[in-house]
Amino acid sequence: MSDTNADVEPTDESTQEATGERTFEAAEYADGSVSYPPHPVGPGGAERVGTVDLREREARVVTWTTSTATPPGVRAPNTLAIVEFEMGPEYDGPPVRALGGIAADPADPDGEAFDVVIGDRVEPVYVDELREPGAGIREPESQAWDGFRFRPVE
Repeated sequence: MSDTNADVEPTDESTQEATGERTFEAAEYADGSVSYPPHPVGPGGAERVGTVDLREREARVVTWTTSTATPPGVRAPNTLAIVEFEMGPEYDGPPVRALGGIAADPADPDGEAFDVVIGDRVEPVYVDELREPGAGIREPESQAWDGFRFRPVE
């Protein structure tokens, strides 16, 4: 499930760019717990000992909402969900949850997000642009625009 080397550092962008791999990284701690986003110390105070790539996990929708008043450059409407990752039967820690957008349905001519309901199984999918880089108030080069959304699993 994880890398157990105590000297593990967060995956850096240059490594990701060199390998072409994008990770959806959570942290694993000495007490066996996992958290996203990763922190230097676990929820119970345990030391960080490794990472878990959440791309390798399915999740279930805990709750969701659709925002129609989105920031500049963010699609409207924008469906967001809190998802809980399935960590396997051996995992005995607190739930591992993330907040993210629902991916666009390629079959929808308007590019609307997939429909989801509470309990749906989803998987993280990498996208190059979570929002339009030129639409914000910051210079596009000053921040990252890529990340993960969630897509229903059939």
